[in-house]
Formats: sequence, structure tokens, C-alpha cells
Amino acid sequence: MTAQSTAQRTAQIHVWSDYVCPFCLIADEIIERAIAGRSDVEVVHHAHELRPRPALTRRPEDPYLPEIWDRVVHPMARHHQVPLRLPAVSPQPYTELAFRGAQYAAEQGRAEAHHRRVTAAFFREDLDIGDRGVLAGLAEEAGLDPAAYAAALDEPAYAERHRQALAESARMRIAVVPTIVIGARRFEGVPTEGEIRQGLYEAAAA
Repeated sequence: MTAQSTAQRTAQIHVWSDYVCPFCLIADEIIERAIAGRSDVEVVHHAHELRPRPALTRRPEDPYLPEIWDRVVHPMARHHQVPLRLPAVSPQPYTELAFRGAQYAAEQGRAEAHHRRVTAAFFREDLDIGDRGVLAGLAEEAGLDPAAYAAALDEPAYAERHRQALAESARMRIAVVPTIVIGARRFEGVPTEGEIRQGLYEAAAA
């Protein structure tokens, strides 16, 4: 089988998300369950900063975050059996640096490992993913050279790739995260495992 025919047989799930979005972590877990055991599906993550600079990020001691977590996030997480908690990091970190690191991780073939590690670190370990030292440590745990990763955070090339990723998000009119695209299907918000499988089925049949 040629590389071209193998690529043609691989379905792609495109996910626009932000590392500080709890619904994105829930969606990641649902996608992982929906494609468990399948080697013919690739998940491709795309950047979408919820609150880019100079906008102020949220603070967990203010009323908004506890209220939305109690009313929506925790019930959804329990329903889907996804463990997570409201991080105490205040204010919540900007994610531009983590997304620059994601560009480097993708170049090294560690995109998925980096994505999962950074997201879990924030929502399950209460780590400040806007901190360079924290990010370098997470990168090492994701199989990357921490010194090279730390240097990449300041490389203009990765900053430009991230800027282009945000421009792509704007072209796609991403207004909600997660937004998930499978073939012709577009899900805004958290889909079910069944919807993911149906989207893959329809994409394969198209």
C-alpha cells in the first residue's frame, strides 16, 4: 500500500479549542472514547484563544467562574465521567505561549501528546500553563526536549505560525470552543460519542 493510499484512508477530526476551556477537555475525552481502537482516524487540534491579549482573563475568585462551573461544567463533566476541577490559578493564564509551543510540538511529531499534557495540567493539576518554566516541564513529559522547547517559545517563526492559526480560526468563523469539524459535519460545543462516530461514518461514505 502506498503512502498516498494510506493517507486517503485516514479520516480527520479537526478540533478548535483553547487550553483554558473545560468543555474542550470534555470533548477531547469523548473523541478519544469514540475513536478508541481505530488507527484510521487522526485528531488535528487548532488554536483559538478565548481571551487573547490585551483582554483580561477570568479570575476564579470572582462570581462568574464558580457559577458557570456549578451550573454547567461540573454537571456535564459528571455526566460524561470526565474528572476535572476549577483551577485556582488567578488570573487564568493567557494561552499564546502554549500555542506557540504546540507549533513546535507539531513539528516534532508530538502535537497530540503536548495538547493532552497541557490541558490536563491546567484542569487536573492546577498548574499555571502561562508560565514558561511550567510549559517546558510539561513539554519534557510529552517527549520533547525542554531546552529546545523553551527556546521555541521565543522563535519568531512559531509566533508567526500561531498568528496564521488564529487567522485560520477567523476564516472558519470559530465563535465557540470546542468547534469540531468532521467532513461536512460541524459541531459547536460538546458532541456525543455517537455524533462523532456518525460524523466519521458520513465522511467515509462521502
